[in-house]
Amino acid sequence: MRRSPVALFQYLKSRGFCSSRPNNGDEKLVTAVLFERLPVVLPKINPAIYAFEEFSLRWNNLFRRKFPDEVLSRSEARGKGDYQIEYTPAPRIMEADKTNDRKSLQRALDSRLYLLLYGSTYGASDGKPVWHFPEKVYENEETLRKCAEAALNSVVGDLSDTYFVGNAPMAHMVVQPKEETPDVSPFKRFFFKSQVLGRDKYTVGKCEDYVWVTKDELMEYLPEHTELLDKMIIHIR
Repeated sequence: MRRSPVALFQYLKSRGFCSSRPNNGDEKLVTAVLFERLPVVLPKINPAIYAFEEFSLRWNNLFRRKFPDEVLSRSEARGKGDYQIEYTPAPRIMEADKTNDRKSLQRALDSRLYLLLYGSTYGASDGKPVWHFPEKVYENEETLRKCAEAALNSVVGDLSDTYFVGNAPMAHMVVQPKEETPDVSPFKRFFFKSQVLGRDKYTVGKCEDYVWVTKDELMEYLPEHTELLDKMIIHIR
């Protein structure tokens, strides 16, 4: 059944697809950004996969079709010339890997890196600095994604070399007040994903310190959120 434009808008709004400003009343909403750098080089092959590929190659060579010698000689003679191509593979271990410089994007080239900030954040006790993702309290932005873009822009200063993956958050959590922060009401934190595009260095500001870390290293800085991060960050290699 074809719906009228008005009926379609009401249907989408009821299903949660409306992109208008959130009406959160007195409840605080916070947007956080998982700003990631994708792998630069291919990850090393798992030993089990490597062993299977070796077995497959030997099996195919054992039972492959035997071509006549005159066919093979023709294929070997094709494409020969005076030119020669020299190939030198790029290094996988960079200087930042050797010195464990976690401020550099030139490290862990076969893994994803995530930006973490050290500084004050909403809901922290007595404004004490903690490790957290770039974030911002929702004010009057048009959408939550706009709020997330503002959060990342305030840290890196320019979004021209970034890419936000989708308009909807990838996850959210409800933060309950702690004993040391009884005056803070429960609030919701929405997580958005953004990716680095073609840059190997950012000038990170609005924090006391920052690091670019892998998923495993991320758990060292945010051990209390291990379960949530493990669900949000799923690596398929």
